[in-house]
Order: sequence, then C-alpha cells, then structure tokens
Amino acid sequence: MDILITGFEPFGGDTVNPSWEVAQALHGRVIGAGMVRACRLPVSFRDAPQRLARALVEGQPELVIALGLASGRSEISIERVAVNLIDARIPDNTGERPQDQPVAASAPDAYFTTLPIKAMRDGLRAAGHPAGLSLTAGAFVCNQVFFELQHRLAGQGARSGFIHLPALPEQAARQNGSVPSMGLAAQVDAITLAIAIALGGVEVAALPDEGAPTS
Repeated sequence: MDILITGFEPFGGDTVNPSWEVAQALHGRVIGAGMVRACRLPVSFRDAPQRLARALVEGQPELVIALGLASGRSEISIERVAVNLIDARIPDNTGERPQDQPVAASAPDAYFTTLPIKAMRDGLRAAGHPAGLSLTAGAFVCNQVFFELQHRLAGQGARSGFIHLPALPEQAARQNGSVPSMGLAAQVDAITLAIAIALGGVEVAALPDEGAPTS
C-alpha cells in the first residue's frame, strides 16, 4: 500500500518547515501494510496543486496526509474541513497574494476530511501527544492543498486529509519564545501514530532507506 505524506518548503522568512522535516523523516518507513512516500510541495498557489497532482498519479496512494505549519498552535491540529477559498494574508514564495478567490470555481464550497479524525485525536492523546481537531485550515496554501486533495480524491475510496503542526523549537527561539513549539522527534512520533490509526492499526516497522523523497 502506498501512503503519501506531503510537507511544505520553508516560507515567511523561515529556513525550516516542520511539515517537510516530518514527512522527510518518515519517507521509506513501513507502517502497518503500507510504505510512506514523502513529497515536498512549494509554497506557491500556482505550483503546489500541480506538484500534488503529480504525486497522486505517481503512486496511486490509498492514504494521503498533507502536513503544514501552523505557527502559534501548541498541538497537533487535525483539520476537519477545507473551504473553497484563497485569501492570502502574506505573499507566497513567488510573491503572489491572491485574495477572495475560489480554489476551484466549479467545485463545492467545502470538503470534509475522510480521515478517522476522532480516533486519531484520541489515540494521540492517549499516547501523550497534545492533539485536537480544528475547524479552520486557514485560507493560505495549506487550505488550498487540502481542498485540492479532497477534490481530486472525492469518491475514489482513498482516505485523505490535512494535519497542522506546531513550530519547531528553533523557530520559536527566533521569535524569542513567543510561540509554542514541539520538538521534531515528538512530531515524527505523533504523525507515525496518526498514520497507523488511519490505517486501522498501530504496528510500526522501519525499512532501510528506499531512496530520496520526491521534491
């Protein structure tokens, strides 16, 4: 089984993005009956959907979890709904800042995740990871990717959704500790468990490196 995990390149002046660090750390890992394949997405309204579409075609995944950074949040935030809206508060990495635009003009107003989100939240909490459900993935590239993911996989039977991650300690340090943070190892452990729960089990094994993650 192919498990696709996406993460984003750094943005907003940062030199690191926990979503990609976690995805990269999980690349090649065997979890349950599947192997994780990581894909790095650009923080670009124009290019991110195209890269996501290629990744979906390349592997025909049965489980897809897109990861993103939510600086200011203190827990693993499992998103419930993607909205058909782009309203950028800052420019993306190409300088574009679209506002009040649909992600897809002919698509529904919103899509719900198809992940077992309450089981994931409860399992993470039981293992000691701070986790919660979120009703907003924002209106930046994270939400755009979440919406595109659900739109492309609608009716195909694959489980898919989006999880926001807290900042890493080094990112918080650059802001004088004014934002909450979570260490990379803890984030990797949490997403590993979240994947296992989404697959219906918690069996985790490691594999030798199967090659570099796609970018």
